[in-house]
Amino acid sequence: MAIDPRELRRCLGHFATGVTVITCQGADGEPHGATVNAFTAVSLDPPLVLVSLDRRSRLCSLVESEQRPFTVNVLEAAQKDLALHFAGRPDQEIAWLPDSACGAPRLDGALAHISCTPWQAYDGGDHVLYLGEVQEFLIHEGAPLLFHTGRFHHLGDDHEPLLWGDCADGPDGQAWLTRAAATH
Repeated sequence: MAIDPRELRRCLGHFATGVTVITCQGADGEPHGATVNAFTAVSLDPPLVLVSLDRRSRLCSLVESEQRPFTVNVLEAAQKDLALHFAGRPDQEIAWLPDSACGAPRLDGALAHISCTPWQAYDGGDHVLYLGEVQEFLIHEGAPLLFHTGRFHHLGDDHEPLLWGDCADGPDGQAWLTRAAATH
């Protein structure tokens, strides 16, 4: 059975994700970035994350060619315009923070910054899967920007943290879940 790429993309879009902008320095010394929702934690020891970059993208060639450090900027709910800017619809001035300790640019106002040095790259078909070793991270208060079925979303008002069983993934050995997720 042949897989229709459009229908597969529509199916995969039913998995809700956060929205990130991956940034790195260009050869011109200017920061560059791309909106990416294919990001995940991989390991705590060593501290590794994975990003999937379209191999035709400028950002992919920048990370690959010189093993440039990069930052995963986790976008805050109000940063939809920033996500669109780095998805190819540039229409706003970008506010940058000073580079991370490893030299990767960071976006102002992001919910979290995870600055990495390239650790390993893998063939991912039309994408390259980059494992980054976390060198520095920052966390800010706020709610995340979400992406689902081709549209941006945000958490509803009902997102109080709830204890999630005996799992040790959360703060102080406790896992947390939102009420909305717990009731559905």
